[in-house]
Amino acid sequence: MVFPCEIRYNKDMDYLYYFLAIAIFVLSLIAQTHVMSVFRKYAQVRTARGIPASQLAYELLQKNGLYLPIQRVGGELTDHYDPKQEIVGLSEVVYDSDSVSAVAVAAHEIGHVLQHNEDYAPMRFRNLILPVANIGCRIGPFLVLGGLLLSLLTTWAGNYGYYIAMFGVVLYGVMLLFQLITLPVEFNASRRGLDMLTEGGYVTDAELPGAKKMLRAAAMTYVLAALGSLVTLFRLFTIAQSSRRSR
Repeated sequence: MVFPCEIRYNKDMDYLYYFLAIAIFVLSLIAQTHVMSVFRKYAQVRTARGIPASQLAYELLQKNGLYLPIQRVGGELTDHYDPKQEIVGLSEVVYDSDSVSAVAVAAHEIGHVLQHNEDYAPMRFRNLILPVANIGCRIGPFLVLGGLLLSLLTTWAGNYGYYIAMFGVVLYGVMLLFQLITLPVEFNASRRGLDMLTEGGYVTDAELPGAKKMLRAAAMTYVLAALGSLVTLFRLFTIAQSSRRSR
């Protein structure tokens, strides 16, 4: 049986993909475990000021002339800032805690509030492409596989299957772009948070290294997520290329 396209698999590329995918999966598990370990370690260390993270968040907002609601949310380390509703959510393990971990997380979220208030360019661009990134994450891989299947099973499709597959790659690439832009957004929010903690005297010199370790460990999870998406994009691209009809 002769297929209407020439499939050009490179087994070395397959092995490289599987190796990278497994390596990043393992590293991601380690990073997640490390975040929880660091959080729980410094959750046992109370700050000298003894201010709960929720009160700290209110004070940091007020110092910047902002008055946003601070809500308790369920889960562990589910802390976030919702720019649409302009609400800061602090998880149950953070909201009432005055630990080094809790105040670091709370200050980080207020850093996001300041970014939004100042119309921080990377955050604005990230929010702009978010809808397309969500679409790319959901349907990009299916378009790639659908394009490959179309090229394999039909003689009339020409290179349409290839174009469909490459469109799926581009869509997924927007999701990767979103994750890459997330990195400077997160790093900047952490820097802002640490600056507010030190300038306001909310942490001592002895407590500051713990706050830095907490935020640094959390940032590493974003780095690994972006690397994982990069490897997936590479895999989708090689699949899309294999769907191109030979001339």
